[in-house]
Amino acid sequence: METEQLIFISGGVRSGKSSFAETMAADLSKKQGTILHYIACGVASDEEMAARITRHRKDRENASVDWSTWECPDHLQRIANHFSKHDILVLDCVTTLLNNYLFDGNMSDPEHVINVILTDLISLRETSATLIVVSNEVTQGVPFEQPSIRNYQYILGNAHQHIVDQADTAYLVENGMPICKKGAVP
Repeated sequence: METEQLIFISGGVRSGKSSFAETMAADLSKKQGTILHYIACGVASDEEMAARITRHRKDRENASVDWSTWECPDHLQRIANHFSKHDILVLDCVTTLLNNYLFDGNMSDPEHVINVILTDLISLRETSATLIVVSNEVTQGVPFEQPSIRNYQYILGNAHQHIVDQADTAYLVENGMPICKKGAVP
């Protein structure tokens, strides 16, 4: 079994990226005999997000595979020691993790936030067989004029570049169609 594999999956909102990540993790788990873990970073900050979290929980409970769910909105290295080289982790998602650091954690220095996110991912990758990282693609197009949005785009875009640089495989999901942008299909 290959160890410390990193797979990055990005796409627009409702593109199918999380479903693709979950299916990939389940398929890898069946082939490798590994245990599935879902690291959810979402926080029920409003009714819509609370409903999404509830729906995602029910989806995993009703799945044909067993998921251990870890609800951890930030500082993911805190839970890294709970995993082993027999585990496949799905982290959903980097954009939610970034939101949590910026808005709930009151972090403002872009380089510090990028480093904290990368530290989270490195700690998870080092303690698992495979880490599948999901993120939203929000940096395409023209940068916004508002400083806070430009800062967000800067942080996310740079974090994505660092993650893809370290990833074994990277996908972009558009309209439910995964497109392999780096590496080989596992």
